[in-house]
Amino acid sequence: NSPYQCVSAHAANTAFISLHQLAKEGLIAELDIQLEHIKALNMAYHYCLTNNKHDGFKDFCRQHNAWLNDFALYSLLKEKHNNAAWNQWVTPYKNRDTAALNAFQTEHASAIEQVKFHQYLYFKQWDALKTYANANNIALFGDIPIFVAYDSAEVWAKPSLFKLDENNAMTVVAGVPPDYFSETGQRWGNPHYDWDEMAKDNYAWWVARMRTQSELFDLVRIDHFRGLEAAWEIPSDEETAMNGTWVTAPGDALLAAIYAQCPDIHLVAEDLGIITEEVDALRLKYNIPGMKILQFAFGGDETNPYLPENIEENSVVYTGTHDNDTTLGWYQQASQEIKDHLHHYLQNEQPDMPSSLITLAFSTAAKLAIVPMQDILALDSDHRMNTPGTIENNWAWRFNWQQLTEAHQQQFKQAVIDAGRACNG
Repeated sequence: NSPYQCVSAHAANTAFISLHQLAKEGLIAELDIQLEHIKALNMAYHYCLTNNKHDGFKDFCRQHNAWLNDFALYSLLKEKHNNAAWNQWVTPYKNRDTAALNAFQTEHASAIEQVKFHQYLYFKQWDALKTYANANNIALFGDIPIFVAYDSAEVWAKPSLFKLDENNAMTVVAGVPPDYFSETGQRWGNPHYDWDEMAKDNYAWWVARMRTQSELFDLVRIDHFRGLEAAWEIPSDEETAMNGTWVTAPGDALLAAIYAQCPDIHLVAEDLGIITEEVDALRLKYNIPGMKILQFAFGGDETNPYLPENIEENSVVYTGTHDNDTTLGWYQQASQEIKDHLHHYLQNEQPDMPSSLITLAFSTAAKLAIVPMQDILALDSDHRMNTPGTIENNWAWRFNWQQLTEAHQQQFKQAVIDAGRACNG
């Protein structure tokens, strides 16, 4: 379920498409809402086809031509191969034989159009949601992994942009060396970019990717931003991330190309972990806010960059992220040294957690403060989102609106107001 191993850098998960909205627009009947999701989406497609309501769809296909056709082909071929990864497909499809792909596209033209239409429905509904949010002074904050999955439409469509061998197998994989989160590092398994190849067209692949993100979101966080300056390359036959090498990346040239062609994009850098002066210089050159995590602030000395007084304005402060324990869980399991430091800092031996850390986050100079829903609901470690370096029991946490009581909302609202962070709109 990891959002960092998705099948496309552009396409959306169509499970989020609202069938109720399709019924409201007359694209399906009310009774069709009870159908299997994919069947209902296909009924909407056939309704538009038979009633000549394809104009918006045609415009969408033209606008997203750079990725949409490859994604539709990949999706259907994956289905025809019992959901196997593309490197396990029959050779003509695996290696993108032109004649084989043309024949497949002709034979399955309608099914391929339906895959594209599903994306159209998603983007249309998302655009309506974003428009409504923006009208109510709410910005949508997106997050992208720096790398894409090996089994993705992008790697299948353009293998030359990645470090693959003559059989299109990975020679090196991405990850990070041992750090705060894992003693053996994190072996993510994503392919690395062939930056020399990408530079030949001024990083057009990346620019197209960021253009899509800019369409969907008002701000975009680039996960593992330090990989734009240098990335940890692990030989593909290594089982852990311990035996890797830092390999430089052309972050300056890449960001220059992105900002030149997407001038209105707003980026945030995930700059946690082993950060060098070069990474900081790259981020500061483009005035990109970095991240500050309050769960990392205590137990050290006054030079800790995550202490509230050391957090500069051009930052995004978090109580904790999806990679941390919930704040309540963190506090309950923290060492006595960390607790003593926190208690001394708060001048309170029995702080109300996590609300005390939320208030602390809001009181910093950071231009943006982020609080996970688990902290708003004051949940413990049983509700943790992700444990880095592990592959089981992650990304499964969900909440329902009944959990978000009026008391939770009022307490959070008051904390925002007291900190002077209330929206004036």
